[in-house]
Amino acid sequence: MSILTKLLDPNEREVKRHHAVAEAINALEPELKALDDAGLRARSDALREQAREDHDLDELLIEAFALCREAGRRSIGLRHFDVQLVGGIVLHQGKIAEMKTGEGKTLVASLALYLNALAGKGVHLVTVNDYLARRDAGWMAPIYHLLGMSVGINVGTAGTFVYDPEYLDETHPDSRLQHLRPASKKEAYDADITYATNSELAFDYLRDNMARDLSQCSQRGLNYAIVDEVDSILIDEARTPHIISGQSDESTDKYYQYARWAARLAEGEDFEVDLKHKSASLTEIGIAKMERWTGIKNIYDLENVIEAHQINQALKAKALFLRDRDYLVKDAEIVIVDEFTGRTMPGRRWSDGLHQAIEAKEGVKVQQEQKTIATITVQNYFRQYEKLAGMTGTAVTEAEEFHKIYGLDVVVIPTHRPMVRADSPDVIYKSEKSKFEAVIDEIVDMNKLGRPVLVGTVSVEKSERLSKMLERRGVKHNVLNAKQHEREAAIVAEAGQPSAVTIATNMAGRGTDIVLGPGVTDVEGLHIIGTERHESRRIDNQLRGRAGRQGDPGSSRFFISLEDDLMKIFGPAADRIGRLMTSLEVEPIEHPWVARSIASAQKKVEGMHFDARKHVVEYDDVMNKQRQIVYEERRKVLEGADARGNIMGYVREIIQKGVDQHCQSRHAENWDLEGLVKYLSAYLPLAPGTQVPDEALQNGPEGLVENLFASASEAYDRKVEEVGTDLMPMVERDVMLRTIDWQWMEYLTQMEHFREGIGLRAYGQRDPLVEYKNEAFEMFNELRDRIEASIVANVYRVQVQRNAPPPPAPPLVRQMTESGPGEVDGSNGAGRKATPQQRRAAPLGAGAMAVPAGAAASAAAQHKIGRNDPCWCGSGKKYKRCHGR
Repeated sequence: MSILTKLLDPNEREVKRHHAVAEAINALEPELKALDDAGLRARSDALREQAREDHDLDELLIEAFALCREAGRRSIGLRHFDVQLVGGIVLHQGKIAEMKTGEGKTLVASLALYLNALAGKGVHLVTVNDYLARRDAGWMAPIYHLLGMSVGINVGTAGTFVYDPEYLDETHPDSRLQHLRPASKKEAYDADITYATNSELAFDYLRDNMARDLSQCSQRGLNYAIVDEVDSILIDEARTPHIISGQSDESTDKYYQYARWAARLAEGEDFEVDLKHKSASLTEIGIAKMERWTGIKNIYDLENVIEAHQINQALKAKALFLRDRDYLVKDAEIVIVDEFTGRTMPGRRWSDGLHQAIEAKEGVKVQQEQKTIATITVQNYFRQYEKLAGMTGTAVTEAEEFHKIYGLDVVVIPTHRPMVRADSPDVIYKSEKSKFEAVIDEIVDMNKLGRPVLVGTVSVEKSERLSKMLERRGVKHNVLNAKQHEREAAIVAEAGQPSAVTIATNMAGRGTDIVLGPGVTDVEGLHIIGTERHESRRIDNQLRGRAGRQGDPGSSRFFISLEDDLMKIFGPAADRIGRLMTSLEVEPIEHPWVARSIASAQKKVEGMHFDARKHVVEYDDVMNKQRQIVYEERRKVLEGADARGNIMGYVREIIQKGVDQHCQSRHAENWDLEGLVKYLSAYLPLAPGTQVPDEALQNGPEGLVENLFASASEAYDRKVEEVGTDLMPMVERDVMLRTIDWQWMEYLTQMEHFREGIGLRAYGQRDPLVEYKNEAFEMFNELRDRIEASIVANVYRVQVQRNAPPPPAPPLVRQMTESGPGEVDGSNGAGRKATPQQRRAAPLGAGAMAVPAGAAASAAAQHKIGRNDPCWCGSGKKYKRCHGR
């Protein structure tokens, strides 16, 4: 980098400013070294008091960082380097710190976590998996403990813990994890600093907003979070919603039939595949075949939207999802393979019927489809934090997206020691076969030199193919892919030993450094071989970044063929290279033009994925605002808002609406009193044959409203007396919460189906996003009306059985599963598969006391409604056009 470039580079200027702050931190070091542990703790307590008196944390940064550095030196023997102090400053400012592999991101995070935890509002360190959350928390906890900070760990099925030096689990093989005491979620979140996985944080947020009592809520406010491997969480999983769902009661037999029909379709004739957008669609011939086989006259008629969707999912399962690349079949179950890491994700399921379609395709048992109860995308969960920061080794290529979607700027932190890794140009071959033969030759050559080799592949199938080729050549090696997930840490630990050969699927093992064995630095270090370029330059950079850590020697090279997926996506460029290779009669080609062509192809794909994620945000922002309104209202109910006041407000609105509809004239003789009574009886406890008293007709529509409202208030007083003044507040709260939850769940399903078809509006020269926003606004207003009306209907009809066992949860939520991230297609943005995580969850509201009797929502749950019957919600539409969609 030239002197002029350095002077003009904003990143360079920012880093230089932070180095000046690091010097001030260094100046405090002798003073703090002279203190004993109690003195250090006293200084920390004093800082905490200042922070809780609303002192600006920026003013406390120098002393806080100096304390944290000294605590690190004393407690775990690690002293923060100056560049790590710079990284900590960047994290505190709510930015992304790009730090190369091996530069100590885990230690860097401790600085900003400690400083921001001083305010007492709780801070979160977010990781990509359970192992890293526990490892990093156990490793860093002694620093925080020395400074008087508590530490919690929340990793879902792997357990919830707090760091307790008095507790000792001698059975644990990792000494860093022996002081993690099992604890409740609330205790983990109430700690000053909480380490957690991104999925568990999002699920706990959703669970808290389904709780029936404040005591069931675990999270505090979303104050400050540092996201480790921020590109993986905020970019790779951005289009993948976290979903809590309940089982539907529909038959699964249809999936097998659709799978059999899909298997008979031929690509090119019956359907076409668009690899660029990862979509598959039937041709006219394919549509005709499907209509003949199904007996449906027009599968794309509005009446057949469900059947058309299931046929489309069966086609996607056949054409786009490959066994041993996208999923494994293990113990008669479909196990998803993460596209970016190559890890298996047991228990996760694709949503929207795709997982069922793949189960049917593979002939395993088809699990029932799920009905969404609560959902939030990764993007909208993390955008709720007051301050968000992140760290990774690869962020610059996605800097625009981080800024536009999350408002996060990227700062590149210089390495502690100069990077000396040698990155060789790509070599390109005509066929995949010749490419793999060249890869094997290179591995053998490096093996003879005593150099460790890490080989990156894009799928389980290709890693196993390479493994068999190495076996035939007699080369000892380890395979790190989805099938060896249990041995991951051990394989990574051995990958830097002399002559070690490790085949890894994509970035499996990410977050764990490969430490070089004895003598490896003398033979030029770890050698990285990429067997295919990924769609994203960032994933390629992550693979390269495994070598050359902390100034170690290393090298890398990518081997490419014209048959690779990336080259297929951009056919013309691949064709030109193929013609060039034929005319020159040379293989392989190694030329800067090839590298530029591939980089250009990757940029185009990255641009498409960015547009897709941006598209998701634009649509999901609509639902996000609605979700926030519903959850805020729900929280008010939980916290003891004036339930009766709200309910009587709803009653007045219902009466006013009824009078407006049936009594528009100023003259009582023109009023439709029979229609008014019929309308009100759907919500208020009116006996059959009830008539409006004559005195209520004397003062016009306004007087009628007041008279009816007074009668409704008296009826409510009788209900309070019947239930008991001690129980009624609990009954009111329970009815309100159950009604909100039921209606919100139904609304989510309604919006999913609406969003699936909104793209068709473009054919009518209308902007689908504008149409979606406008109609979603109307639909949400209807939802609020339904919630209020259902609450009134339920609370007037509620029956309480004292000392009775609690009622069962409604059928749709009796068994809940959690999926996150989830399959995203037309309903959530175009494109890539995603990976919902499913686990059994305890039914919520098991201790509820009130049983709505005869309420509309309960009736809908318990009785089968005909598709042409009026919808139970009171919209006036047929069930199939409303909640039956």
